Amino acid sequence: MQSQETNQTQTNLIDSVKSTLDHVEHLLRDAANASGDQAAELRARAMASLRQSRETLHDAQDAVLEQGRRAVRATDDYVHDNPWQAVSVAGVVGLLLGVLISRR
Repeated sequence: MQSQETNQTQTNLIDSVKSTLDHVEHLLRDAANASGDQAAELRARAMASLRQSRETLHDAQDAVLEQGRRAVRATDDYVHDNPWQAVSVAGVVGLLLGVLISRR
C-alpha cells in the first residue's frame, strides 16, 4: 500500500514540476517579446514559479529522506530482533551473488 502511495506522490511531484517548468518557459517566451514593465512583470512571475518548484522539490526531498530513515530504523530493529534470520538471509544473498559472478 505504501508503495502505491509513494508512486502516486512521485507521479504528482513530476507532473507538478513539469507543469511549472512549462509555465515558466511560456512566461519567459512572453517576456522576450514584451518590453518595459510588462516584461519585468512576466520575469517576476517566472521567478516566483521557479521558487515554488524549488520549495516543492525541497519538501519532496525531506519526505524521501524521512522514508529512508524509517526504512533504516525498521531494518535495524528487525536485525536486532531476529539476528540469526538476518545472518541467514545475508549468507543466502552472498551465496547467490557468488554463484552469479562465477558463471560469468
